[in-house]
Amino acid sequence: MPRPTKSKPDATVQDGRNAALRLLAQREHGAAELASKLTQRGFSADLVDEVINELRAHDLQSDARYAEMIVRNRIAQGRGLLRIRNELEQARVSGAAISAALADVEVDWQEQIEAVYACKFTGAPGSAADWQKRYRFLLQRGFAGEAIRKVLGKIPRAR
Repeated sequence: MPRPTKSKPDATVQDGRNAALRLLAQREHGAAELASKLTQRGFSADLVDEVINELRAHDLQSDARYAEMIVRNRIAQGRGLLRIRNELEQARVSGAAISAALADVEVDWQEQIEAVYACKFTGAPGSAADWQKRYRFLLQRGFAGEAIRKVLGKIPRAR
């Protein structure tokens, strides 16, 4: 994490807006993430709030767009619903924006878990320890325990 720079007592709203726009030009940012980055750059909390409110008013910053971006990217990375939801909650995105972003995406979570499993593992689990290893892998990816057991239940165990 970058170290905070010296505070900028003479910074103007325009300076804060320019810094925020440079960040947003690279990729979408959640409001909390953007506020954190601007604060790290030495802008005061009041100025950061003013800049973020202005950007939201002009639809230049949107937690809904940020949530949609995260959902699309994490699905492409093979992440599960629980992990995606947790990441967005950690980023302090509203529950409504999270639910809307997850509802907009058309993904069959069962197919997703099977695809992730097939990419990582071949063949049947050789032992109970191997089965547990596979279970933990999918659990860490953010898939529900019941869905994991369903996938692993389809695979015959090696004897």
